[in-house]
Amino acid sequence: MMDYSMGGRLLCTLAATLSADSVPLLFNPIKLVLLVTWLYLCLYFTQLVQFHHLVPANRRAVVNLATLVLGPLVMVLLYVIDIWRIVRSSDLRIMDVIRDKIDGFLDIVRSVEGKRTASRIILLDSSGQNFAESFGKDRESKATLQVTENVIGGALQRKASDILIDPKTTDAFSVRYRIDGMLRVMDELTSDKAAAVINSIKAVAGMDIAERRRPQDGAFTAKDDTRSYSFRVSSAGVLGGEKLSLRVLGQNTDLLNLRNIGLAGAALQIVEDAVARPSGMIIICGPTGSGKTTTLYAMLNSMDFFSRNVVTVEDPVEYVLPNTSQIEVNVKAEITFAKALRSILRQDPNVIVVGEIRDEETASIAMKAAETGHLVIATMHSGSNSSAIVRLIDLGIKPLLITASLQLLISQRLVRKLCPQCKRPAVLNDAQIQAFVQQRLDPAKVCAAVGCDECDNTGYAGRMSIFDIMPMNSKLKTTIADPNLAITALESNGNAKCRSNLRREGLIKVASGLTTLEEVKRVTSDLD
Repeated sequence: MMDYSMGGRLLCTLAATLSADSVPLLFNPIKLVLLVTWLYLCLYFTQLVQFHHLVPANRRAVVNLATLVLGPLVMVLLYVIDIWRIVRSSDLRIMDVIRDKIDGFLDIVRSVEGKRTASRIILLDSSGQNFAESFGKDRESKATLQVTENVIGGALQRKASDILIDPKTTDAFSVRYRIDGMLRVMDELTSDKAAAVINSIKAVAGMDIAERRRPQDGAFTAKDDTRSYSFRVSSAGVLGGEKLSLRVLGQNTDLLNLRNIGLAGAALQIVEDAVARPSGMIIICGPTGSGKTTTLYAMLNSMDFFSRNVVTVEDPVEYVLPNTSQIEVNVKAEITFAKALRSILRQDPNVIVVGEIRDEETASIAMKAAETGHLVIATMHSGSNSSAIVRLIDLGIKPLLITASLQLLISQRLVRKLCPQCKRPAVLNDAQIQAFVQQRLDPAKVCAAVGCDECDNTGYAGRMSIFDIMPMNSKLKTTIADPNLAITALESNGNAKCRSNLRREGLIKVASGLTTLEEVKRVTSDLD
C-alpha cells in the first residue's frame, strides 16, 4: 500500500510541474512546423530540378545539393534565367513569358503529384517488347527515357490528339500538344535533350536515327495499367534541326456512337436509316481534322457485326474494331485503296469502309460496289456536300452513277465544348440577340468561356460535331443528272446552303450553352 501511495504522490507532483505556467515548453510548435515544411519543399523541388533543361548533366549533383539546402530559391533562380533567355531570343513580352511559365510550372506540379496515383507509361517497340529493356542502362539514357515517357504520358493525360517536337531556335525545341484541335506549348527542351528524346522515339518507332534530313514514318504502342495506345510517327528535316510529329490513335473507341458525337433529332434518324440500309453509299466530307473518321467509326459501332460482314480499307487503321476485317494501306507493299477494294469485293462483304477517296479508280470501284448491293461508307476531303459531288464529277464519275449509288452526304466541323466548371452567362449585344431571334432560338442560356484549372484556363473541355445532312432526294438527283448542269452554280449554291446549315446547327449548340459564338465562327470561317 505504501508503494502505491508513493507512486500516486509522484504522479501528482509531475502533473503539477507540467501544468505550471512558469515552466516553458521544450520546443516551439510553430518553428517545428516551419522546419518540417521547409524540409518538404527542399525535397520536393529537388525532384523538379532533377532533369531541368538549364541544369547540365555534369552539374546535377551540385544543383541537387544546393536545392536540398535552399529549396524553392534554386527553382526561382532557374525560372528567372529561363525567362531572360526566352525574352532575349524571341519577340515575346516578358509578362506573356512569365504567364506561360507559371502555367507550365502548375502543370509540372500537377504531374508530379499525380505520379502517385497515375499509372506509368510503358513504351513498346514493333515486336511488342518493353523498350526500356533494350534502351541504355546508363544514367543519361534513363533520364532521356524518363523525359520521353513524361512527354507521351502528359499527352495521354490531357487527351491530346498530336504531339509536336520542333526546333524553336538553334538552341531550343518546343513541345506542343494539340488539345481539342488547338496547339498548346507545354515545354521547352534544349537542343541536346530534344535530340536525345527524338532519337528515343524514332528508335521505338523502328525508324533510322542516323537519318535526319529525309522524311520518315514509323509507329509504336504504349500502355498503362488499363489500356494500350497506338502512335503514328513522322519525322522531317527542317531549318534548325529535325521535327517530329506524333499522332495519337484510337483513344476513345469505346465511347463512339452516333448520339455522343453530336447527332440528334431528325439528323440522327436520317443517319441511322442510311446505315441500316443494305446498299448505297454514304460520304462524310470536311477539311482535315473535322472528325470524319470519328463519325465513320460511330456509324460502324451502331452495326451488328455478327450479321454483317464488315471490311475496311484505311490509311492508317486508327481504331481497332473487333469482329471486323481491317486492311491497312501500304504503298511500299503495293497495297493501295484501289487494289484492296478489288480484293474485298471477292470476300462477300456486306459493308465496305473506305478510309478516304483520293483518286478516280478508288471512287469508281466504291461507287460500283454501292450500286451492286453493298453498303459503302467513305470519307472525302471537301468543304461542303455539293463540293463533294463536284469533286466526284471531276474524278471522272458519271452523274448517272452518282445518282444511282449515292444516298447520303454529311458535311461536318468540330467545335470545342465549354468547360462545365467555369462557363458563365454571356453578355450579348443587340445584333447577336437579333441573330438568335431570327433563328427562333432563345439566347437566355448563351454562355462565355472563362477558364479554370480543370480546363487549363482555356474555357473549353472536349469537342463535338456540327453537321449538314444532305439526303439524295429525287429533286437533287434530277439536278445532278441534268446534262446542262452548271458545276460552278451547284458548288456555289451548295456552299452557301452548307454554311447556312452548319452555322444554324452551331447556333443551336450555342443557345443550349454547349459552345460559344466565337467557336462557331472560327470553325465555319472556311465557308465564307
